[in-house]
Amino acid sequence: MSTFKYHDKSIFYEVTGNDDAPKLLILNGIMMSTNSWLPFLDTLNQHFQLIRLDFLDQGQSDKMTEEYNQDLQVDVIRVLLGHLNIDKVNIAGISYGGEVALLFACAYPEYVNRLILFNSSAYTNPWLKDIGEAWIQAGKTRNGKLYYNTTIPVIYSEEYYEKRYAWMKNREKLLVPIFSNPIFLDAMERLTKSAESFDVREKLDELIKPVLIVTAEADGLTPKKDQEYLHKNIKNSKWVIIPNTGHASMYENPAIFTTLITGFFLIKDIDYNI
Repeated sequence: MSTFKYHDKSIFYEVTGNDDAPKLLILNGIMMSTNSWLPFLDTLNQHFQLIRLDFLDQGQSDKMTEEYNQDLQVDVIRVLLGHLNIDKVNIAGISYGGEVALLFACAYPEYVNRLILFNSSAYTNPWLKDIGEAWIQAGKTRNGKLYYNTTIPVIYSEEYYEKRYAWMKNREKLLVPIFSNPIFLDAMERLTKSAESFDVREKLDELIKPVLIVTAEADGLTPKKDQEYLHKNIKNSKWVIIPNTGHASMYENPAIFTTLITGFFLIKDIDYNI
């Protein structure tokens, strides 16, 4: 178990894989933790020195009491990289983690080698803000079943949800007790509110690092137009669309997810003059 201190808070992280391989920092979606990446460790550890991090209010990191914005999580990353003596890293972020990754890349480009953004956007638009408000209000009821029904079905594509319905119902049995825990729900409320002010639209033209933007075609939270905007406004970006896939793209299409990560971070651009 690895932790470091951020002011008076303990931050949990894990470093696995090959010490001599390229460094990859993978950033959680809002409901995720370092454990969420366990199904991918065998693959990613072969190719990277993999760094997983629980943001404040996530997983095994300490909880906050007051509200904050995502700049706090950006500073946590900066301190983590200093703690690990890392001066350059590849970053992959999904959803909330993609937002923090964008903020970090804009604030500290000197640390970033390449960047992948899964299911991300340039700002929290009214659509996403009101979805977040629904999550918050459901959480205030302390009704774990209501919170589950409000938050979980929409992160999957309809096709996947129906095909894996028995698995989803077993997942519900595991999650409802967690979603009934006031500590978890208060942390989720703070995390959700921290993203309300997210907006990097005015900074995107400053981002010149290689960026891969990934759309899940059936994503109902951050739809295709959000990634199209990122692609049009980030100069050195490429854009990939995964068909028939929802917001939790890494779980619906794990092979494509890991292929995109390994390909983009490990394969150098071809010099056609050779």
